[in-house]
Order: sequence, then C-alpha cells, then structure tokens
Amino acid sequence: MRSTVFFYVSYTLCLCLGLLCVLFVSCWSSHWRGGFSWDGSALEFNWHPVLMVSGLVVLYGNAAVVYRVPFTWKQRKHTWKLVHAGLMLLALLLAVLGLCAVFDFHRGFNITDLYSLHSWVGICTVTMFAFQWILGLAGFLFPCSPLWFRSGLKPVHIWLGKTILILGLIACISGINEKLLLTLNGSSGEPYNSLPVEAKFANSLGILIVAFGLVVFGILSTKKWRRPETDRESVHVSMDAMVIIFLFINTTLKSGLPYHKQLF
Repeated sequence: MRSTVFFYVSYTLCLCLGLLCVLFVSCWSSHWRGGFSWDGSALEFNWHPVLMVSGLVVLYGNAAVVYRVPFTWKQRKHTWKLVHAGLMLLALLLAVLGLCAVFDFHRGFNITDLYSLHSWVGICTVTMFAFQWILGLAGFLFPCSPLWFRSGLKPVHIWLGKTILILGLIACISGINEKLLLTLNGSSGEPYNSLPVEAKFANSLGILIVAFGLVVFGILSTKKWRRPETDRESVHVSMDAMVIIFLFINTTLKSGLPYHKQLF
C-alpha cells in the first residue's frame, strides 16, 4: 500500500513537471522570442523547442512509464501496448515536425544544417527513436512475432528506450543553452553572462527538464513498480509461439515426408 501511494506521488510529480516544461518552453518562445509562425521566418524556429521538449522529453517520458501505473495491471497488457505505441508515435511525429521547423528556418536564412554538437545529438536521437519504434512494432505488436525474438528484443528495447530519453534530455538542454548564446550575445540587449530575465527563465526550463528526467528514471528503476507478468499473458504469448512453430514444422514435414508420416 505504501509503495502504491509513493508511486502515485512520484507519478503526479512527473505529470506536473512535464506540464511545467511545456508551459515554460511555450512562454519562452511566445513572450521573449516573439511567438509562432510557419512561413520560414525566425518565428517558425520557435516551434522547434516547443515540439522537441513536448515530444522528445515530456510525451516520451510519460509513454515510458505507462506500464508502471498500478491500475493498468489488472487490464490486458495488449491494450496498454497499443497505448504505449500510440504515445510514442505521437512523440516521434512531434519530434519530426520540430526538425522540419528548424530545417525550414535554416533554408529561409541560408544557415548551414547540422553544424553544432546539439544538432548532431538531436538528429541521432530522433533517428534512434524512429528505429526503436519500428523495431518495437515488429517485435511486440505483430502477432506473427515469435517468442524467441520478443525475449531477445525486450532487454534491447528497454536499454534503447532509456538511452533515447537520456539523449533527448541532453539535446534539449544543449539546445536551450545554444539558443541563449546565439540570441542574447548577438543582440543589443543584455548579454547572456549578465543573466537577464530571459536567461534565468530559460535556465529554469533546463532545470525542470532535468528534474522531469530524474523522476522518470526513478520510476523506471524501481523494481516494485514493474508490471507483473501474469500467467495468462505468458500462456497467451507462449501459445502464439507454439502455434507458429507447430505450423512451420507441419508444413516442412508435409513437403518433405511421405503421406503416412505427415502430422495430418
């Protein structure tokens, strides 16, 4: 009981921090950076941090912990697999849209693409994310996926998921710092090292992103909060695998053995 209460406290904190991250990045882009547009101007760039923080960090993190919510444990795991995959797909689409915004902005101002460390980390993260989603779809949602493939893929899927979240956090934090350095030091106002109000606000956004990531990793690393594998789910997966193997063996025998030695 105490563990469940502590989980919901942590999960509520996760949701609140995620909401604050989205609010902070939206306020920064609208109040200090002039708002939003999709016309190749500087305002189009403002979609980039909002979409990346919302998709690559907040939505991704919440999708990662969806299996840990206790009230879902009594429901079919396949249903929550679909929820997990759907949230991850939405996060991926937001991240890709965020990349489109920055590339379109660079094209309008003749700025070189992918020249900074931030951009390298970001593009690698989104590429790994896309690969992870496709691999997860093939391994865990396709009914024809064999049990041995699922078993071997599961630890890789978990490791890749955590790695992508770490890289997403790094990309967002480095992007905030890069944006502040380029805009504040290149303007006629107060430089970054004088810590104007915008710098304090954006730095606070970075702290919120780090705090959100720490809470998500805390939830993921607590063994008591892992979804228990029920016998029904294990039998269902095992039966799927057994049927596939049986049909494969039977088809092979039919094609290579005399009729009286076939299974049917």
